[in-house]
Amino acid sequence: MEIILNGTKEVCPGRESLTDLLNRKGAETDRLVVERNGSIVPRDHWAKERIETGDTIEVIRLVGGG
Repeated sequence: MEIILNGTKEVCPGRESLTDLLNRKGAETDRLVVERNGSIVPRDHWAKERIETGDTIEVIRLVGGG
């Protein structure tokens, strides 16, 4: 299935969860915000949130500073 991940087309195997996607991409999940189709997904929902064909996923790393 195809999704858009951070503005780039990506082919995903089957209906994986957001957690599966992040793990497959090797993302360090601390200080991340994940948005699916324009809505922020709470961290405790990542494992339950299944990616569907055509989804737009944005993964944003929070950076501290002044």
